[in-house]
Amino acid sequence: MQLRLLLIVGIAWTGSLWAADPAPAAKTVLVTGASTGIGRKITEKLATDGFFVYATARKPEDLKALGSLRNVQALPLDVTEPAEVAALVKAVTEAGRGLDALINNAGIGSVGTVADTSVEEYELVMKVNAEGPWRLIKAFEPLLIEHQGRIVNIGSISGILARENMPTYAMSKHALEALTDSLAVDLGRRGVKVSIVEPGNYNSAIGKNAIARLGAGSAAVNSTGYKASADRSNFKEPDEVAAAVEQALTEPTPKRRYLVVPNAQEAEITIRKQIEQLVQLNEGQPYSYDRTALVKMLDEALATARPPAH
Repeated sequence: MQLRLLLIVGIAWTGSLWAADPAPAAKTVLVTGASTGIGRKITEKLATDGFFVYATARKPEDLKALGSLRNVQALPLDVTEPAEVAALVKAVTEAGRGLDALINNAGIGSVGTVADTSVEEYELVMKVNAEGPWRLIKAFEPLLIEHQGRIVNIGSISGILARENMPTYAMSKHALEALTDSLAVDLGRRGVKVSIVEPGNYNSAIGKNAIARLGAGSAAVNSTGYKASADRSNFKEPDEVAAAVEQALTEPTPKRRYLVVPNAQEAEITIRKQIEQLVQLNEGQPYSYDRTALVKMLDEALATARPPAH
């Protein structure tokens, strides 16, 4: 582990030495899982728009590519390794720029029924997708409080939906929903604003990586229900997701939740799922509300909502 850290740190620093220092007023952000897909888009957009970005990845070749970007310093990180989290905190602290925002993007996909999913796969998904953000927040909380910063968790519409054949992945993203809500209260008292961005289906390597890890012929990949696809090039590039992250970082009063989907169908199924859950909670219990009361509650909530985006 120590040898790997030394090797990758050397590559990361070498690859980013020429990157221009940010202007004094530049906001400093940390993006986990920045090598491809959504994380790479977030890194590129923020760096282009004047942020200084600490971009993390696991592989030396990805660190080298990230380090070549202007306003980006690539740093090694496996979110499941406490020693690497500690090394990252040390590097960011010693750099002296502080930290204005943490973007928890690192994550992996998974498919398979509970019966077809190994305990090892379940534990890995939860360690990366749920424990990883928790570990990073715990590590960087002092810096974020000092700078009255922001946390943006990258969730998924799977944190609201729960498709057939995706229980493990959906569990991990449901966990981020609860983490975000709790943090918004706990850290909100100390000046840190917390949001979650919930993307729908965009182009990324998440399906390819899941299939490579599980095996194309495995029972999990071939279970009935949602199928992982190695080729997601038919989906839109995640530019809208990156834009939502920047919005969460720059709005004076950021939203708690940013739903970012490529089409009206994904928006509808996500909102309908929330309504369905409300009905299930309300039905057949001693303190049920009738339709008039429910509509009144909805109207009261909508009165504080932002107008529709166009």
